[in-house]
Amino acid sequence: MKHFNISEFDSSDLIGSGERMNKEFLKMLDDARDLAGISFKINSGYRTEAKNNAIYKSLGKKPINSAHLKGYAADIHCNNSQDRLIILNALIKVGFKRLGISKSFIHTDNDPMKVNAVWLY
Repeated sequence: MKHFNISEFDSSDLIGSGERMNKEFLKMLDDARDLAGISFKINSGYRTEAKNNAIYKSLGKKPINSAHLKGYAADIHCNNSQDRLIILNALIKVGFKRLGISKSFIHTDNDPMKVNAVWLY
């Protein structure tokens, strides 16, 4: 990858787990970063089941079958509208069709078992 170190995608409870990320996903994300011309800080990449469950529990929600569990997803830090537009445009241009938008991050994934969608947190 040109713009990322694989360790950026590690689950915080399992060093080296970034290696479990889907290679096609990583290529698309690297291409999007290149196109955007701004840095992408990864908040969350691969997640262990324990980490995924803890995140949803902290939000008071029931854990779901997240694309993060299979290495098909990443949450990119973003807290301003200008960068949000740049990042979203780049993700869409490289072919991502699953996007979640929050005030502080953008989720993207290419999980082949999920329907295309855009949602708000």
